[in-house]
Amino acid sequence: MTEMITADLVRLDVELGSTKEEVIRALADVVATAGRTSDADTLVVDALARESTSATGLPGGIAIPHCRTEAVQEPTLVFARLAPPVDFGAKDGPADLAFLIAAPAGGDATHLQVLTKLARALVKSEFTQALRGAESADRVVELVSAVVSPQGAAAPAPTPAPTPAPSTEPTPATAGAHAGAQPGAGTHAATAPAPDARPSLVAVTACPTGIAHTYMAAEALEAAAERAGVDIHVETQGSAGSTPLAREVIAAASAVIFAVDVGVRDRSRFAGKPVVSSGVKRPIDDGDAMIAEALRYAGDPGAPRVEGDASAAGADGHGAEETWGGRIRRVLMTGVSYMIPFVAAGGLLIALGFLFGGYEIVNHPEVATDNTLFNLPDPAALELDHALFGSGFFAYLGGLLFVLGGAAFGFLVPALAGYIAYAIADRPGIAPGFVMGAIANTLGTGFIGGIIGGVLAGVVAHWIASRPVPHWARGLMPVLVIPLGATLVSGLVMVVLLGRPLIKATQALTDGLTSLGDRPGLAILLGVVLGLMMAFDMGGPLNKTAYAFATAGLGAAATATDAPELKVMAAVMLAGMVPPLALALATVVRPRLFTVPERENGKAAWLMGASFITEGAIPFAAADPLRVIPSIMAGSAVTGGLAMAFDVTLRAPHGGIFVLFAVGNIIGFLIALIAGMLVAAAAVIGLKSLSNTDTDLVTV
Repeated sequence: MTEMITADLVRLDVELGSTKEEVIRALADVVATAGRTSDADTLVVDALARESTSATGLPGGIAIPHCRTEAVQEPTLVFARLAPPVDFGAKDGPADLAFLIAAPAGGDATHLQVLTKLARALVKSEFTQALRGAESADRVVELVSAVVSPQGAAAPAPTPAPTPAPSTEPTPATAGAHAGAQPGAGTHAATAPAPDARPSLVAVTACPTGIAHTYMAAEALEAAAERAGVDIHVETQGSAGSTPLAREVIAAASAVIFAVDVGVRDRSRFAGKPVVSSGVKRPIDDGDAMIAEALRYAGDPGAPRVEGDASAAGADGHGAEETWGGRIRRVLMTGVSYMIPFVAAGGLLIALGFLFGGYEIVNHPEVATDNTLFNLPDPAALELDHALFGSGFFAYLGGLLFVLGGAAFGFLVPALAGYIAYAIADRPGIAPGFVMGAIANTLGTGFIGGIIGGVLAGVVAHWIASRPVPHWARGLMPVLVIPLGATLVSGLVMVVLLGRPLIKATQALTDGLTSLGDRPGLAILLGVVLGLMMAFDMGGPLNKTAYAFATAGLGAAATATDAPELKVMAAVMLAGMVPPLALALATVVRPRLFTVPERENGKAAWLMGASFITEGAIPFAAADPLRVIPSIMAGSAVTGGLAMAFDVTLRAPHGGIFVLFAVGNIIGFLIALIAGMLVAAAAVIGLKSLSNTDTDLVTV
């Protein structure tokens, strides 16, 4: 392997410019002069692009501009001792030690692992002091080579430095660790807590390039934990690969620290843990404060916590040790956790739209786009008879909220599919996953189609990513080849193979319902069937088929007084209200059976269910389909049957409890709704109680 640093890549006590941009350009010229690149301009562009994401200045007068680039074929280190120092954005002032780290865009694991050793060494004061005291380029090469050598030798003893950096290492008074003890796991002086009493923390560090800050942050956290007498285990999600933390290590931790500038892989493993979150630079600047904050959160029941299902973290997230059931659950929970904000925001906005604008606002979304506060609509002219107080302002506000909520709901299935694909294939799976979610909306396959599309996109993206490719093509894989190939393949499967069968199935269901409704004496059975369909896929093809069947009949019965079509509409709306309301009720009755995000979503589900937004139940069903879906189907079936038995009628196509003025037999309406809620809530509580153990439950 070519030496990463040689004497001709070292500059001592030189003036390379007055700004960091000028210094980076000068260091790139050094790389070109040494024959390590023929494209210094590209190296400068890539280094400055990385610099624009966050400053690379570090405490103690250090700067580490770095990048992954096509401009070099071998990892290259350039070192300059700057005189005068130059500002690289560190809080404590300008840098006099600058490393330009240039890693090949397709660098292999060995190269990247060597660079991580340098990154870790740079937060140790004895190493930086030795660099400041070096009298020759050869001495600098010797110091750096000792750190990055495959044997991992320690840096030579420091020589006196004319301008020593502030120490980031523990002093004897604060650390008391043995020489050679591993950070975060060393033996401490008698003043430290006993081994069995030592708090334990876990952390994840990650930066966009995964070369320098990822590992420097890890080193800084380990050193800070050592000073605090705390055990810490750090997972570095960098370019050199990542070894996931063991399940038992995460379970034993009192809190978790996320020092990341990108998403945390398999975040659900840490679900329910108190969390301190920051960018990747904060632990380098102030690791002691982060450790103290994590310890404080560990004993605080009101501390922020990692979202997700604690039981979904049952496997530690990597291949061979994860069961198929655990893997499926983890993938679904990832999609659901990112989908919940769209459900809550969209559903509540739509509900408020009904409140202010009346249920007719569904047919007049143009109220929000064709009017303004200075040109308010006329509710009477638009037949918005039930806009709050009959006011043009409230009609406009209702239309605006309805349009905003509908836009948010439009992202529900794409977000679910996109982040399911992300859970399978990491970031390259997001784009094809979102596209498959949009295709599911176009095909009318609902959230079930989104799940299928997301899994398909993720599997295809993962398969493409695992294919061996030439060295020159590695940089193109995550940004071009994988998204393009996965979108094309999974899109063809969704549209060509799955689209027509789903459309035919939907049409067959519609025809079957029509024939059932035409047979006298089967009204209650029709209500039961409609209830089952409304709850099964919560906005998917079965739900939409039942709703379309009801609304089509409602139009034909507009002038009738007691037409069967009005009863069908009532049964469909009531059955669609049951799933979110029942699950909201269950989270109140037995909160320990639900995760923290589910309990939060349950609060929003009250209003969503009351507004006839069945999609409010999707987060619960996607996370635990085998127990939730049968339960809500039972409740909705009871409600649908009772609504038909009580001859409840409804003239409004939407609105839930906000359209009680359009209901015939309000008492029967309420009885059918409450009965179904109780049945569904009891069923889901019973099923979850039978299969959950104490370790599955999430403490309130």
